[in-house]
Amino acid sequence: MKLEIILKNIKTCSITGNQELEITGINIDSRLIEKGHLFVAVKGTQTDGHTYIGKAIEKGAAAIVCETLPETLHPEVTYIQVTDTEDAVGRLATNYYGDPTSKLDLVGVTGTNGKTTIATLLYNMFRQFGYKVGLISTVCNYIDGEAIPTDHTTPDPITLNKLLGRMADEGCKYAFMEVSSHAVAQKRIGGLKFAGGIFTNITRDHLDYHKTFENYLKAKKAFFDNLPKTAFALTNEDDKNGMVMVQNTKAKTATYSLRTLADFKGKVLEDGFEGMLLDINNHEVNVQFIGRFNASNLLAVYGAACLLGKQPEEVLLILSTLRPVSGRFDAIRSPKGYMAIVDYAHTPDALVNVLEAIHEVLRGRGQVITVVGAGGNRDKGKRPLMAQESVKRSDKVIITSDNPRFEEPQDIINDMLAGLTDTDMQKVISIADRKEAIRTACMLAQRGDVILIAGKGHENYQEIKGVKHHFDDKEIVKDIFEKEH
Repeated sequence: MKLEIILKNIKTCSITGNQELEITGINIDSRLIEKGHLFVAVKGTQTDGHTYIGKAIEKGAAAIVCETLPETLHPEVTYIQVTDTEDAVGRLATNYYGDPTSKLDLVGVTGTNGKTTIATLLYNMFRQFGYKVGLISTVCNYIDGEAIPTDHTTPDPITLNKLLGRMADEGCKYAFMEVSSHAVAQKRIGGLKFAGGIFTNITRDHLDYHKTFENYLKAKKAFFDNLPKTAFALTNEDDKNGMVMVQNTKAKTATYSLRTLADFKGKVLEDGFEGMLLDINNHEVNVQFIGRFNASNLLAVYGAACLLGKQPEEVLLILSTLRPVSGRFDAIRSPKGYMAIVDYAHTPDALVNVLEAIHEVLRGRGQVITVVGAGGNRDKGKRPLMAQESVKRSDKVIITSDNPRFEEPQDIINDMLAGLTDTDMQKVISIADRKEAIRTACMLAQRGDVILIAGKGHENYQEIKGVKHHFDDKEIVKDIFEKEH
């Protein structure tokens, strides 16, 4: 593609060199540069791309987009100076990959909890409607039925546009995408056109990156501020910041709620460990999900599908057939008559949601044993809070290791224990070995009890000292249950 086409609608400070060049690829990582590529020098959180301009040219870069021009300019290279490369890269990638979001309807889901569930269920629902659909999520990216492995909740702008470009080329009519606060703050979604945005909820998370809750809130809100007036903005009225999110949006606003009047109103009529009976806008529907937080997620799915023009009756029919996402409230019954639930809950609020959902179904007829840890090299402030919420809502708590990353597991456990009183400690034990912790919980459980194994959900690894070791909570539980026969 000609460089001048890639630069369309990009505000430049100066252009030195030939704009008629044929560009064969676009990259922000100098290691991936090949002959004829465009290199965008982005100032990242870890490194500054400007220091790799020379390296990129050595590898064959034909053009450079930068904020500061190098002292010596290579005569055969075109230099494009812009005020903010982080802002420009998304738009450049959109141009290079043929503006994919003008060819499909992209819906973004943002919030602290529920993003994966809502995006995945919408993907599954619209495939059942008979469309080709794309999914960009924490668990996996999909181009219709083809799985594409994932590293981040939201990929970098170039990977993202490449992926969306493939979706458009392969005939996808819709794409559903988790939009993380990091992605908004780092302008990874710049240049994309959204057909809709969904807000789930907001509680403490990622403060290691955003520093304050206010910054975290602003990052989420910026997503709605930038939606076009052709889009919809669907917000959770049960969250105290639900209406704050959409106060400055140009998009058409709609609400969903389990508590108050809303465009999409829901109520839990019956619940059990096999599922719930819901009332959604005066229609009853049986669903294979557990807990009020899932009822809220399903309302968001219902609302978004209706806003995308689907008939309510058809949406409810498919809603009744959908199954939970892997590692999200995954219930497995033991031969001994107790239940183990594997869930990704890794924030204080997510733990509260899952534990309250368990109590809603149990109604005091059994004990709750919680196995919980916290990730290493992440927001340390939430560690004591996670221990406190677990103790408050469990009969016994086993504090263990999650993904320690580069920290010592015992140091993380000590941070969690620091939030507990002497009285709390009477129902707490700590076992650093996660497998041993799960085994102990199973030994303690009696018929009718529920074990919650929180924090890792769908993850099939444990990250220790930068190395990923195979580790799957669900596999371990099934292995223990097989030996109980």
